[in-house]
Amino acid sequence: MAPLPPPEPSRLLETVAALDARKIRFEINRWQLPNGLEATFGIIRHPGASLAVPVLADGRVVILRQYRFAVAARLLEFPAGTLDEGEDPLTTMERELQEETGYAASRWDALGAMLPCPGYSDEVIHLFLARDLRLLPNPPAGDADEDLEVLLMEPAALDAAIASGAEALDGKRITAWYRARPLLNL
Repeated sequence: MAPLPPPEPSRLLETVAALDARKIRFEINRWQLPNGLEATFGIIRHPGASLAVPVLADGRVVILRQYRFAVAARLLEFPAGTLDEGEDPLTTMERELQEETGYAASRWDALGAMLPCPGYSDEVIHLFLARDLRLLPNPPAGDADEDLEVLLMEPAALDAAIASGAEALDGKRITAWYRARPLLNL
């Protein structure tokens, strides 16, 4: 996978306001952009995240139906989680896969990184394909606020759900699935 583009220099002139929330920080900053323009922008600072496409030996995809309060709906999602400070993205993903699905993986393929909302957030999501899965007898507990159901889907059913819009998926999940498919020979 191609790396993310290198940053171009811009200059932070002033932080006007900031608000810290659970995993993010919202800042209003005054910047001088590379083209010389000075302007004020809001930005969400995010520590980064990892996401995995877990696939069983029989080809079925382990996917979640998870409630998301911001859109008041249940979405189909691959397991994902926020990086702890200084944590390697794969370490994050190994933990989140176990907590959210009850599976552990022996084989990991990096699928590159993506920027889900670069117009207002600095979040980088590291994508992985997880294979050689085994169901854990006593998986670690997940976060108390996670309302999710573990599903097993045939790849064709997932493709149909994405194509039809019958199930709500966000862009990072569709991107991860699109990047994983060539490694699965789909």
